[in-house]
Amino acid sequence: MSKPESKGLRISSIITLLLALFAIGAIVWIIITSNQKNTSEQNARIAIGEAAPVFEVANTYGDKVLLSDYRGKVVVLNFWASWCEPCVKEMPLINEVYESNQLDVATLFVNVGESKGTVNEFLTANRFEFPVMIDVTGKVAGLYGIVGLPVTYIIDKKGNLHHSIIGEITSSEQLQAYIQAAADD
Repeated sequence: MSKPESKGLRISSIITLLLALFAIGAIVWIIITSNQKNTSEQNARIAIGEAAPVFEVANTYGDKVLLSDYRGKVVVLNFWASWCEPCVKEMPLINEVYESNQLDVATLFVNVGESKGTVNEFLTANRFEFPVMIDVTGKVAGLYGIVGLPVTYIIDKKGNLHHSIIGEITSSEQLQAYIQAAADD
């Protein structure tokens, strides 16, 4: 093979490689941008006053829980995980509200991304006795636009979002005030 043929073959190989890399890059770009659109649509935060997305999920006892079953009650909807330190710190406060039951309030704890066994071990170790909904796949969290934990929503008696608390709840009095405001509307 002569030098010009060898040089031409090398250039041809480089061009083929560049075209292949370009095609792969284009495919990756299409996949990433389509996933971003789907994720942003799923994770759109709900505005105050909007209807809370309805869901059906199993609790730690294996019972199906539907948000719509709580229409007519104020609902405290808390998203958490056992590995989330702020989630764990706020649980006694939310549990206090759950146990006081001074108002006609439903408290729904939704664990995001953990198995029923992990959740039950955590509840037993921390002596919490409230029912927890298991959202292993994150589907319910996606409906509510959850991108970090903890997040708590106060849902009014009509099923509309009344208040959202992003991050750790540090005051049971403040939580009670949000619940009372939702009950009064």
